[in-house]
Amino acid sequence: MARFEADVLIIGSGAAGLTAALNLPSNLKAHVLSKGKLEHGATWWAQGGIAGVFDPKDQTENHINDTLVAGANLGHLDSVQHTVKDGPKGIQWLIDQGVPFTRQEEQYHLTREGGHSHRRVLHSADATGKAIQQTLISQAKSASNIELFEDRIAIDLITRRKLGLGEDACVGAYVYNQETESVDLFLARTIILATGGASKAYLYNTNPNGVASGDGIAMAWRAGCRVANLEFNQFHPTYLYHPKAQSFLVTEAIRGEGGILKLPNGTRFMHRFDERAELAPRDIVARAIDFEMKRVGCEYVHLDISHKPADFIKEHFPTIYERCLELGIDITKEPIPVVPAAHYTCGGVMTDINGQTDIKGLFAIGETAFTGLHGANRLASNSLLECVVYGKSAAEQVASLLQESGEAFPEVPNWDDSQVVNSDEDVIISHNWDELRRFMWDYVGIVRTDKRLQRAQHRIDLLNDEINEYYSNYKVSKYLIELRNLVTVSELIIRCAMKRTESRGLHYTLDYPEQSPDLYDTVLVPENYFWGVNA
Repeated sequence: MARFEADVLIIGSGAAGLTAALNLPSNLKAHVLSKGKLEHGATWWAQGGIAGVFDPKDQTENHINDTLVAGANLGHLDSVQHTVKDGPKGIQWLIDQGVPFTRQEEQYHLTREGGHSHRRVLHSADATGKAIQQTLISQAKSASNIELFEDRIAIDLITRRKLGLGEDACVGAYVYNQETESVDLFLARTIILATGGASKAYLYNTNPNGVASGDGIAMAWRAGCRVANLEFNQFHPTYLYHPKAQSFLVTEAIRGEGGILKLPNGTRFMHRFDERAELAPRDIVARAIDFEMKRVGCEYVHLDISHKPADFIKEHFPTIYERCLELGIDITKEPIPVVPAAHYTCGGVMTDINGQTDIKGLFAIGETAFTGLHGANRLASNSLLECVVYGKSAAEQVASLLQESGEAFPEVPNWDDSQVVNSDEDVIISHNWDELRRFMWDYVGIVRTDKRLQRAQHRIDLLNDEINEYYSNYKVSKYLIELRNLVTVSELIIRCAMKRTESRGLHYTLDYPEQSPDLYDTVLVPENYFWGVNA
C-alpha cells in the first residue's frame, strides 16, 4: 500500500477544492484528489455564471435579500452576509488568476437569472464553469506546493478516535487508486472535503460524469459529523430531454435573457404559478413544470428563445446552440424540449463560517457543506460563489491552524483486504443503484408525501443491509464505493425529509402544503457523534 503525507489533503478538485489549494501559503504542502480526470467534475459543466455585486446600480443588500428570499427565509444571515460581501473579492481573485469572463465594451457583461433583482451574474459565454476550472487547473499544476492525483476515490476518513487515540481529530483517508485497483493511505494534518453533492441518487440528474455521489457527506457522517437540511434537493427546471442526449443542462441564463416556457401545444404557463413567471426561483419553476407535465400527460415542456435574433442566441449561448444542433434542434428557430432534473444538494455536512466541521482538522466546503447559505433553495449562480468564498476562508483558517509544526503522524494500519475476494456478482451493484435512483425519484422527488417517504425508508433499509454485507465480503471498486455512499446519503435525505413537517423551498409535501411559522434546520446527529469535542 502506497503512503502519502502532506500538510493538507483536499478531497475534490472542483472550484472549491482548487480555490482552497491555491489560497494556501506556499510553505504548506497540499495533495488534491480527483475522483476522475481533473476536467470531469461538476464545476466544468456549470454554464450560467457566478453572482456578485458589480453593477453600480446594484447593492450588497439586494444580493443578500435575494438570497434569503430564494431560500424561503431559512438562510443563515451570517453565512449569507459573509458570502455576498466577500463575493466581489473572490470573483476578482478569479479574474486575477486569468478567468476570461465575457466583456461588453470596457466592462464585464452581467446577465440576470431567476430570483435575482438585478443583473449581477458574471459569465464566460455559456461555459463559465469550464473557463474557471481550466484556469484553476492550470494554476494548480504550476504551483510548487500542490500535487494533483487523478482517478482516486476516497473510501473513508481516518480519525484519532477510530485509532483509539483519545481526542478526536481527522488525520487522513484510505483512498482507492482506480489505475492500480489498490488502496493507498493519505495522511495529512488537515483534511478538506470538497467532493460536491449527491444528485446521482436520482434517476434524472445533471451530472454528465456521475460525480455527485455524496462521497464527502457520507464519509463525514460515518466519521461522526452532523449533517443538516438534506431534504432540500434542487431540481434544475430545464434539463434537455432527448433520447440521444447524455446529461445536458440548459442554463437558467436562457430564461434570464427572455426564454419562455411553453407546453407542447405552445401555451405559456409560468405566469399562472408566480408573478415573476420564467424568472421565479428554481423550486417554483421545477414544481410548475412537474405539475403541468402530470396534468396534461406530456413527457417534457418547451423552452423557447427562438424569438430572439439568431446572432444574439449564438453569441450568448454558443455551447447550447452547438450541442442542440448536433441533436437536430436549431434553437434559433425552434424550442428546446426540457424536463426537471436533480441538480444541487443544499444541505450537507455542518460547518462554521470557515468550513470547520465537528471534527478537529476536518473541513467541508462547496456543495458538500451545510453553511446555511442556501436555506431551503439555492439562488442561481450562488454555488460557484460559495466555492470561491469558502475555499478561500477555509484555506486561511487552515493556514492559521498549521502555523506551528504538528506532532508526528500516528501509526495507521494498512488497508486489510485479506479476508475479502473479488466479486463475481457486480450485477448486484448496477441493479441496486438502478433501484435506488428510481425510488428516490418516485418517492423523494419534487413532490413528496409521508407515505412515499415511508416506502423509500423501507427500501433503503433493505438496500443498506445488502450493500453492507456486500462491502464486507468483496474487494472495493469505484462503483461499490459510490453505491455505499449514495445509499448512506439517500437515507439521510429521507430522514431529513421526514423531520420537516411543512412545505418550504425545495421540500414540497402534499401532507403539509403550508409553511410553518417556525424556522428550523433538520439536523441529524450520528451515533458516534463525540459531544465532548463538538459541544
